[in-house]
Order: sequence, then C-alpha cells, then structure tokens
Amino acid sequence: MDTQSQYCESITLPDVLNIRHAAELHTKINGAFRSKDTILFSIPADAEADLSFIQLMEAARRQAKAAGKTLNLSSPASGSVLNVLERSGFIESMDHEDLKFWLHKEVTL
Repeated sequence: MDTQSQYCESITLPDVLNIRHAAELHTKINGAFRSKDTILFSIPADAEADLSFIQLMEAARRQAKAAGKTLNLSSPASGSVLNVLERSGFIESMDHEDLKFWLHKEVTL
C-alpha cells in the first residue's frame, strides 16, 4: 500500500448531485472520514448539482476542519457546480479557504 492511499481516500462523485442523492453522498463522506485523514473528491465535468450539494460539502468541510482532516476537490468547480456557487451568492462571499477549496485559487496578501 502506498503512502497516499494509506492516508487519502479518493471519491468520484456521481453525475447527479442533488437533494435526492444527498443521503447517499453523506454516507460516503462519513465512511471516508472514519478511515482516512484526507479526502479527495472528483466531480464529473457534466455533473448536475443543486444547492443541497454545496451545503453538504460546506458542512463536510467544517466537520473535517473540526476533526483535523482535509477535504479537497481534484479540480476547480466548473459547469453546474460553479453555476450554483454563482447563483447562490457563494462566490461573492468566499474567503481565502473557500477560494482555495472551490476554485483552487491561492490568495496572497
């Protein structure tokens, strides 16, 4: 077993990231939290997302931070996920950590 797979869980998310699939995704995230320190999510480029997905990921980020664990996206938010972030007002209110997580932007002061 290589070092990355020992400490990092990679989760490829489904193409539909909406309220109907929130419980399933929540279960996956909780399972990964129990066994790994870092979780890397891959969002399909053509995924359809709604606000429940953004809320679930934000809750997971807070849970991870409180537990000393790390969540990352394999690539910056795009497509439907980016559209939901924009329409919901998340983009305008993002702090440094949000920009790094969702958009992979490093902010230097």
